[in-house]
Amino acid sequence: MSTVPASAPGAAEATLSLAEATRRQGEASHPAFSPWVSANAGSGKTHVLAQRVIRLLIAGVPPGRILCLTYTKAAAANMANRVLSILGRWVTLTDTELDAEIARTDHRPPTPELRAVARRLFAAALETPGGLKIQTIHAFCGGL
Repeated sequence: MSTVPASAPGAAEATLSLAEATRRQGEASHPAFSPWVSANAGSGKTHVLAQRVIRLLIAGVPPGRILCLTYTKAAAANMANRVLSILGRWVTLTDTELDAEIARTDHRPPTPELRAVARRLFAAALETPGGLKIQTIHAFCGGL
């Protein structure tokens, strides 16, 4: 997503649009909702789905119970890399840095318990038999 310089014509409207888009992305990544995400290339769909997977993991959903389907192998690899990269980074962050990441991702105040859960997610994702299920529709159907 891009931003518009504050001095540009229509900047206030663009800022409102960006704020609205960010709000909608937060809603779409919320585990309690079942959203349909359809948008142009580069608009943040992969980001939203990665955030949704992470929020599901933070909420205690076992990695083996999450299934992400994409159309292409490249998209599946990109998604898996994003999720694992974020979770891997969380292991090495200071408590203050991790608290900020949790608050930004999960939209709730971090607690010591939540921080401990977040630090274990990378290992949980890696130790899941078969890894995170992020695959193409064809691969999923072929495995049935």
